[in-house]
Amino acid sequence: MTDHITLRRPDDWHLHLRDGEMLRAVTPHSAGFGRAIIMPNLVPPVVTGQQAAAYRERILSALPEGATFQPQMTLYLTDTTDPADVIKAHQGDIIRAVKLYPAGATTNSDSGVTDFDRIRPVFEAMAEAGIPLCVHGEVTDPDVDIFDREAVFIDRVLDPVRRANPELKVVMEHITTSDGVAYARSGENIGATITTHHLVINRNAIFAGGIRPHYYCLPIAKRETHRLALREAATSGDARFFLGTDSAPHPDRAKLQPCGCAGCFTAPNTMSILAHVFEEEGALDRLEAFTSLNGAAFYDLPPNEDRIRLTRRDIPAEYPATIVAGDETVTVFDPGFPLYWHLEDL
Repeated sequence: MTDHITLRRPDDWHLHLRDGEMLRAVTPHSAGFGRAIIMPNLVPPVVTGQQAAAYRERILSALPEGATFQPQMTLYLTDTTDPADVIKAHQGDIIRAVKLYPAGATTNSDSGVTDFDRIRPVFEAMAEAGIPLCVHGEVTDPDVDIFDREAVFIDRVLDPVRRANPELKVVMEHITTSDGVAYARSGENIGATITTHHLVINRNAIFAGGIRPHYYCLPIAKRETHRLALREAATSGDARFFLGTDSAPHPDRAKLQPCGCAGCFTAPNTMSILAHVFEEEGALDRLEAFTSLNGAAFYDLPPNEDRIRLTRRDIPAEYPATIVAGDETVTVFDPGFPLYWHLEDL
């Protein structure tokens, strides 16, 4: 049995760091990654290059001393986004991508897109400039079942957008269905991130013995057949699939409510969980592709040069059940099994 594996330092191509006290509390838990695509859904959202640059400085100031983590900033796409500002921010090396939230699809998405016809000029400018579009792929039509919203989004929104803009690079973020896996494999200029938690839980986890709010996320976990499709895609070595944790910290006070927040905070233990999953699938030799190579290649970036080591020990790794963020606590995702893979820097 393999008891250790050395990887290029991983990247996280979908990460929430929030702001203020929460930013300062959670950023150190992602500092071991080389780079991360930072979500712009603050309140108010990050909609201009100037705002993205200021947010990047706040992230850098929250890093532990000696950390080499490089935040890759994004702009929040709205009905009134100026294509010229997007191009300027990208050319100025302020942003790496633009994020599309359908209005109302998830946390802090109320300012998202309501009319896709209005943003056609933005897509055209992005395609010409080679700027990737990161997509939260769910429709928000209340007539569509929550478990079907990803598949419907592909048919109604994503496929028409890509047909109209075939040169546009698109990242299907946090795919949760076999439909998403199949679509990501169907054409050019497309990639897909897969989260840690969607490789571990299916929708039953939310209701096992009662309501489990810390397993509630958006997109919501789906049937077991979909989880297995995600595991096959992630462990396949296929360059179109790469890690995006969607680690999404919320105060427990906000999670444990009659109408609680969606999100799983997986930053502290992601690599240990992934090693467990890839070991189960007999694919430890493909973990580096998923965490460290595929995403960098999609974003036209070199892989990180430095390395990490994961070592399998007889004693489980210890992670905190919660972390403190100012006056709040944030619960760390519990995969439901002991984690024998320990993360080490080299």
